[in-house]
Amino acid sequence: MAIPPTKTARQARIIELLQTHRVRSQADLAQLLTDDGLKVTQATLSRDLVEIGAERVRDEKSGLIYAVPNHPVRRSAQDGPDARLVGLFKELLVTAEASANLVILRTPPGAAQFLASAIDQAGLEPLLGSIAGDDTVMVITRDPLGGEAVAELFLSWAA
Repeated sequence: MAIPPTKTARQARIIELLQTHRVRSQADLAQLLTDDGLKVTQATLSRDLVEIGAERVRDEKSGLIYAVPNHPVRRSAQDGPDARLVGLFKELLVTAEASANLVILRTPPGAAQFLASAIDQAGLEPLLGSIAGDDTVMVITRDPLGGEAVAELFLSWAA
């Protein structure tokens, strides 16, 4: 993954790392950023954590970890879908079709951006992201042939 060396990109990556990893210390976070090719000083990292509103919270598995309110911890596919996300699919999904690594979702007019945002926030591992219009969402999967499986998954959530 290529990350531009900007403050905005760095802070977005920090939020993503805090959503997908149980980060116990700034040193752990700095190492994750270094692994991504982003070298930061402790002072910069500390300022970034304050600016994004990160807090130390108690985690049942790892003790104290960093988290960002209003940015929920992302779930892996093994964790299963969030009940809220399944509810949105039941309410908003009209059709789902796949081609290679793309899934095209149809929604009622005006609902596509809402559904796409929920999909992106869920942080499902098989997905790179989504693009939404008024009534259409395009979901891109990581697997070059993963579209069909993801479309079937979304249809099962809507059933």
